[in-house]
Amino acid sequence: NSAIAACGRGKQWQRAIDLLGIIEANTINYNTAISACEKAAEWRSALMLLSSMGRMVIQPDTISYSAAISACEKCAEWQVALLLLSAMGLVVLELDS
Repeated sequence: NSAIAACGRGKQWQRAIDLLGIIEANTINYNTAISACEKAAEWRSALMLLSSMGRMVIQPDTISYSAAISACEKCAEWQVALLLLSAMGLVVLELDS
């Protein structure tokens, strides 16, 4: 996780994604990689990671969605950010049920 975080600080988002293939796939590591994409304003890559969490049966959390929404905000992708906010609300409702 600290290696992915270091990539994020250095705006090395591609390397952060590459590290996900080597280390344990879990929510924390994915969140850190999504945050690395957010720092580099790579909103498409952040969304790809968020989407891949579901395919890997890794539950996205509020941090996952917040980082992806922030990546969209940095690139003025407000419509996508609103869709993510809506999706985040649905996930929270499912978890509460």
